[in-house]
This record gives sequence, structure tokens and C-alpha cells, in this order.
Amino acid sequence: MGHTVVDPKFLDLMDQHAAVERIGTGFVFTEGPIWHPVEHHLLFSDMPGDVRRKWTRRDGVSEYLRPSNKGNGMTYDAELNLLVCEHATSSVARFRPDGSRELLASHYEGRELNSPNDIVVRSDGAIFFTDPTYGRMEHFGVPRALQQGFQGVYMLPPGHRPGDEAVLVSDRYMFTQPNGLCFSPCERWMWVNDTEQANIRMFDVGEDGRLRNGRIFASGIKDAVKAGVPDGMKADANGNVWVTAPGGVWVYSFEGLLIGKIEVPEMVANLHWGGEDWQTLFMCACTSVYTVKTKVRPRAEPFMSAKPAGRPAAGETPVAAGSAGTSSKGLQLSECPALDPKKTALLIQDLQNDVMIDGGAFEGTGSPQHAREQNVVANAIALADAARRQGIPVIHIWMVCEPGHPLLAQHAPLFQGLKGENALVRGTWGVAPVPGLEPKPGDLVCEKMSMSGWETSRLESYLRHAGIDTIINTGSWTNMSVEHTARTAADKGFRVVVPEDACSTMNADWHRASINYAMQNVAHVTSVASVMSALG
Repeated sequence: MGHTVVDPKFLDLMDQHAAVERIGTGFVFTEGPIWHPVEHHLLFSDMPGDVRRKWTRRDGVSEYLRPSNKGNGMTYDAELNLLVCEHATSSVARFRPDGSRELLASHYEGRELNSPNDIVVRSDGAIFFTDPTYGRMEHFGVPRALQQGFQGVYMLPPGHRPGDEAVLVSDRYMFTQPNGLCFSPCERWMWVNDTEQANIRMFDVGEDGRLRNGRIFASGIKDAVKAGVPDGMKADANGNVWVTAPGGVWVYSFEGLLIGKIEVPEMVANLHWGGEDWQTLFMCACTSVYTVKTKVRPRAEPFMSAKPAGRPAAGETPVAAGSAGTSSKGLQLSECPALDPKKTALLIQDLQNDVMIDGGAFEGTGSPQHAREQNVVANAIALADAARRQGIPVIHIWMVCEPGHPLLAQHAPLFQGLKGENALVRGTWGVAPVPGLEPKPGDLVCEKMSMSGWETSRLESYLRHAGIDTIINTGSWTNMSVEHTARTAADKGFRVVVPEDACSTMNADWHRASINYAMQNVAHVTSVASVMSALG
């Protein structure tokens, strides 16, 4: 099935003939897809059927929760608690990883909300959701009288106490049926669509969460022949807007120009990216769920770099990502210091196939498994995208050896391993960057022949010439390349920031030792979420 290219920019986002594949069918009406970044499964709502379902590549579709209070839109917070808009209860609920349910909000001005529909989380933890009336209608919810008298957009601010009323952040009477909503990558703007008005509005988002300066971003999203309406909506990492529409999904540029249409066999109700590389677009379409591969990833949301909430070990104090203290993994973390984009660079080191991918030369070391546990590829991608948006140089540092490894000294086990495994040879699959971390226009590449990124590369020249004094240091392996680069950077007078969840090595013990001891005196050790917050 060919997709519609309205503007050549669409071809930068996906192939015109990218296959749309059905991964499950036989449902009543699907909604609310959301991908778990650690467990690598998709949850989606079968709303009228009152059931929540799960899909994995290995096991296919299974039942996850019944009844589900006719849940609709879903997302995760930074601690990987599941947030659900429930039609049957007119509420936003939070589900802990152990399955326990907690009501977050159900009222405004003493009256029940209509029926929360779609939901998104800002990087400071604020939760935003739309509140149309569909959940009080037959089939999609539980028929009952309305109490509000208008349909709006609400927020649960940072520090919201479960059960407290939601905060109205939109005009009361602007919307007929507000539905999908999403932030821009920088979170300065938000888009909200209206199903009945068949349009999308763009808003400035104040620090207080209020939506201001609403203006029409796109209109006329309807077709007399093809089924489909504005419903679910997401922004990609470049600020393009993907919205359900007649025939499937329509894609708009940041400027509001329609650039392409994805053709899907059924009417699409909602969408979200997932997969290990965040380049699979999952589309909930009436009785089925479909996927299509894209060349672009979603805007970085807090949950994408989160770790599962867990019970701290004895003597540990759990902390939120980015705050100072001991994490639930026993890691000593601090808040990321303020970053000046003009004086900061992001280093992505040794994230190459041989180093940390299944089938690579060092697969047997445990490196691929620890990289998955750290979610390091997705986290590095998110940091790179955020850095580029701020004009921060992204520098890829690769170990590259010539065929046969000529004149490579065999004085240390690391170099013996390189030659013995015939690893990281120029022109081979093993030396290439892992999928998703290929350099983009404007990025720089440094080749090296040492553990440190400094000694045998152009790194210092690049940084000195650009007036850089701070490096965000990521990559593999934590206790080798990342640590050696941090130590030398400190000696050279650079400030070093190490987001530990954008680093990986052979196992958690080696990672912990490097993070908690070797790097505490030479770097600010923090999290991806904290760095993203500092980047703004």
C-alpha cells in the first residue's frame, strides 16, 4: 500500500511504500497504545470491550486487565507508573508496577469530570489531559448525565496529591470535543485537536501550565469518502505532528503544512511509537492494531529514559531521576548542573555494533544484555536529539582498527581482545554505530585507537576551537572508555557530566563500581532525565 507524499519532506520521515502490518485483530475498538521502555511490550485499550491488552513480539496479544473501567488514553510517568484515562469512572488513575490502582483526579469545581480521554506528561512531572464527553455515551463509556457543561484541557501539577481536583488550563468554551494532545520537543508549545471541529490548535505553554495564545494549526481534517477523524496525536523528535485522520494518519510539519498521509486499512483512533529503537509506529485502528516503520522517533518523553520503580535495598533511599542521593540501583546520583548550550558538547562513545549488540565481537561479555537493562541506545538517542535542538555539538567517538590490526600493541587484555576477536575493523558491520545512532548532518566523528576519547583523536581540538568547557559523557563501556575520558577531561580542565543511564558495560556490578567510586571525584554523575531537564 503506497502512502501519500504531499511534500518531499515526508520522505525524510518514512518510506512511501513502508509496509503497514497487522499485529492483532478481533477487538471491539482499540485505543491508547503505549510502549514499555524496559519490558518492551505494548499496552492498548479495547475500550468498549472493557479490557486492557498487551502485545509482545514473542507472545502476540494477551489479556492484561479486565475490567478496565473502559480505559482510553494511557501513558507512563517517569517512574513507569501507568497513567490511564478511565471513561467509566470519569477519572485519571495511576497504576503502580505491582498493579495497585490510585485515583489521581475525578472532579473540577466539585463536579465530576466528563470523561478524561488522552494524556501526556511534561518533564517536570505535570500531567495534562483532555476531557470530552465520549465516556458518557453508549458503547464508548457509561451513559449518564453531564455535570460540567463544557469540555476543556486540565493539568495535575507537579506535587499533585491523589484525589485533589484537576486544574483547568484552557478556555472553557474553546473546544467542542478536545481529544488528542501532545507537547513539542522543547515543551514550549502544545497541540490539542478537536474531533468535532476537525482541527488542531497550537498553544504557548506557560510555566504554570496554562495554555495561552491558542491559534489554528491545521483545519479541515475530514473527508466525505474516507473514515477517520482527529483523535490520537503525537509529535516526533523534529516537531512534526502525526494525527489520526481520514484514511489513516496525516503528518504536518512544525509550520502546520500537510506533508504526507499514511494509508491504513481501518480507521485509526490513536498512535504511539515504540520498539527497541523507537522507530515502530503502533496504530490502534478500530478492530485491529497495526505497525509501520518510520525514519524518525518520537519527541523524548520522561518515561522513555525511566527505570522501573522498585523497592529499595536495605539502607538505600529511593530518589527521583535527577535528584541527589542514592538511587534504587544503589548509585550515587546528583542533579545535573546548569548547562550553557554554547559551551557544552555531547560525547557518544563506542556505541558500535561489535561493542554492545547481539552478534557483535564482544557479545559473550554480557555487554548487549547490560545495554538493554540500561536502555542505553534509546537514552543516547534522546540526549542527541535534545542536544541538536539546543545547538549543542554531538560528537561520536569510535574505536576504528585497520584490517589485521597492524601495529596494535598486545600489552593489555583490551587490545589483545580487539585483535583476537578481529573486532572494530574499518568497513565492517561491527565498527558501524548501533542502529539509531548514526551521525546526523552537523554531527562530528572522532576516530581513536585508545580507551580514552582524548589521546588518539581530534576531540580536544574540536572542543578548544568551539570554546567548549563542559562535556556530557556517554557511551560504552562505563568502566573503560567513559571513565578514562572523564578522568582525562577533568585533568584538562573540562567540567564533566555523566548521565549513568546513557552508559553501559558488561554487567551492573562493574557499572556500579565505576559510577559510585571512580567517577564521583571527576564528574557530576546524574541521570538522562536530569540532563534533559537542564537542557530545557
